[in-house]
Amino acid sequence: MIVRDPKAFIKDNTQLLTPPLIPEIELYLASEVVPLWQATEEELAKQGLPPPFWAFAWAGGQALARLILDERDWVAGKKVFSFAAGSGLEAIAASMAGATLVAANDIDPYALASIHLNSAQNNCQLTVIPGDQIGSPLTDYDVVLAGDICYEQELSARVDSWLQDLADAGKIVLIGDPKRTYFKARDRECLRVYAVQTTRELEDTDVRNAGVWRIRPRS
Repeated sequence: MIVRDPKAFIKDNTQLLTPPLIPEIELYLASEVVPLWQATEEELAKQGLPPPFWAFAWAGGQALARLILDERDWVAGKKVFSFAAGSGLEAIAASMAGATLVAANDIDPYALASIHLNSAQNNCQLTVIPGDQIGSPLTDYDVVLAGDICYEQELSARVDSWLQDLADAGKIVLIGDPKRTYFKARDRECLRVYAVQTTRELEDTDVRNAGVWRIRPRS
């Protein structure tokens, strides 16, 4: 069975919750009391559904959103592009922090539906951009945000090279990550580290130390 209405699916399979580190923002998220939380990839595939990365507020994304809300000069008055936006958490934070334009990008149609729902819930105006944008020069944007993108080796390498090129071109590139396997600290400046409450259903610990890193341009 393929779900025809992603927004209806999201509303039926999530709850409105506030991420532990970001009480200012309310999102449609999976929780222990809804079946989506415990559904396996195999079960979802039978329904024609991709893994619901959009349904969780990951540690790196929370850290990045926290920095943006606390230190608004990173995005205030700027045009912001949120890559692999998932739930839209970082994009919503950028909008709330005074960005003049915020675009949220993802390849998953359910993530895009989630972004629409979550931005409306938080009274934010976002431009939602579908499709694979890796390699784009993003000429219309000043700041690029990326949270929790270092899960897979091949994808991480592609994204790392692209983000470095964007930083070399003069853009502010900020990454939120709890130092996952394929995260590279090279040419990156750690701006802040946050202790993010999580769950052992998602992580291997109850708290993850997630950093926010700026990619330095190559000299």
